[in-house]
Amino acid sequence: MKLSLALALSFSASAIAAVPSLTPENYDELTAGKTIFVKFFAPWCGHCKSMAPDWEKLADEFEGSTTALIAEVDCTEDENQPLCEANGVKGFPTLKHGDPSALEDYEGGRTYDDFASFAKDNLVPKCSPSNIGLCDDDKKAEIEALMAIPTDELDSKIAEKDAESKAAEDEFQAEVEKLQQHYESLMADKDAKQKAVKDSGLGLMKAVKAAKAKTSSGGEEL
Repeated sequence: MKLSLALALSFSASAIAAVPSLTPENYDELTAGKTIFVKFFAPWCGHCKSMAPDWEKLADEFEGSTTALIAEVDCTEDENQPLCEANGVKGFPTLKHGDPSALEDYEGGRTYDDFASFAKDNLVPKCSPSNIGLCDDDKKAEIEALMAIPTDELDSKIAEKDAESKAAEDEFQAEVEKLQQHYESLMADKDAKQKAVKDSGLGLMKAVKAAKAKTSSGGEEL
């Protein structure tokens, strides 16, 4: 009985396939021609550990798919830093999806049902440079025009757009910092005013009122 139980547990544990692990070395090979859903994580991250069973289950559901891939990237591995940095990973877990060459942020729920529903609707072949046959005429023309641009010129255009995106992020962070400073100033002002009110005798007045009410109920007046 013990042996049978052990075998059953072993089979159950191995029934769910391991989540494909992406590295700079295997990235192109594993993602070629696929729409992907990727978890960037750190092994020590509590939220990552909680998410792991659902992510493994999702990966198992899509194992063998020729058009979709559920994968993960361990950002604590030195070799994976280029992938994590290129995708702007700043916290864990970070989930991204879409064309392997231009991943987008996943902003949905974090349960298995959320993942499964999103994957079913979004991990389908889409128009992209690697799937140009799925594009309409306008998008094909756009892709072909970009393909005709020399690589160094394309790099320059990408850098320009990245700079615009970074400027928007920097502006946002600066405004948030201003709001934080304003909030702290308002909080300090409120605290100072409330302390002044307290120091002016509010607490004593309330204590006297309570004492008057107590003695009044006993038939005496302070």
